Amino acid sequence: MRCCLGLVLLLGAAMLHVGSGLRCYKCSDDTESCKNVEECTTEDSCLSLSERGGKTIRRCIRYTDCDNTRLSQMFPSVISFTYRCCNSNLCNSGHAVTMATPLLALLGSLLSVWWSWV
Repeated sequence: MRCCLGLVLLLGAAMLHVGSGLRCYKCSDDTESCKNVEECTTEDSCLSLSERGGKTIRRCIRYTDCDNTRLSQMFPSVISFTYRCCNSNLCNSGHAVTMATPLLALLGSLLSVWWSWV
């Protein structure tokens, strides 16, 4: 019985984020701190576009728009920029973001399964 419970917990943790949409930071500022989060569509990725010596724009963007030419058209007031598009939750932050909650749930489930076999 404990083995089945551990297996159910393991599968539940593995499917914790299945079905949830991509979430990205949304802001336009010249600081590293961005607290606003928006839900994206299934066709989106997260954008972090940094103007040289200026502000950083973070938001959802259609994945097909993640190229230099298209971004120049979308942001004509930004003359010189670098950008990054990514496809994991909150990946467009100013620094590395770790997804601690799903990882801890998975580790807890694995520990539970291991404990039931011991």
